[in-house]
Amino acid sequence: MIQIIQNEAEKLRIARAILEALPEWFGIPEAREDYIRESAGQIMLASSEGGETKGFLCLKETGKATLEIAVMGVRKEYHRRGIGAALMEAAKQRGREMGYSFLQVKTVQMGRYPEYDATNRFYLCCGFQEFEVFPTLWDEWNPCQIYVMALGR
Repeated sequence: MIQIIQNEAEKLRIARAILEALPEWFGIPEAREDYIRESAGQIMLASSEGGETKGFLCLKETGKATLEIAVMGVRKEYHRRGIGAALMEAAKQRGREMGYSFLQVKTVQMGRYPEYDATNRFYLCCGFQEFEVFPTLWDEWNPCQIYVMALGR
C-alpha cells in the first residue's frame, strides 16, 4: 500500500531506516544525512505492508512545472518486486494532481557503477528519458545524469 507520510518525525525515521540499509547507494554519510534531513520538508510517499516500510520516495519542486524525485530507496530484499514501480506510479499521479507537467530525477551516469546502472535501467523502464549529463555537478567520479518525463494529464 502506498501512502503519503505527513508527520515529519515519521519521514525522518523512514528515510533513515531505509537509506542506512542501502550503503551501496547511500554510503557517503554526509550526503545520506542531507537526504534524511531534507526529507522532513518534502512530499513523502511510502510503501508499507504489515507495519513494515519497504520503500519510499520524496518529491520536491524544482520549477513551476517540474517535480523532482529528490531521493528514493527500496530495501534490497524487495528489489524487483514492483515496489519501486508502484512508488513511481504514485509519484506521477501525485504530480499530475498537483498540476505539474514534468518529473525529473538525478542519478549517476550509466557505465560508472553496477548499482547505478541498475538504477538507470529502472528509471528508463519507468518511462524517463535522458535529458542531460553534468560531468562535475557532484564530482568527476560521479557524473550527474538527469532524466525527465512528461506527466501528461
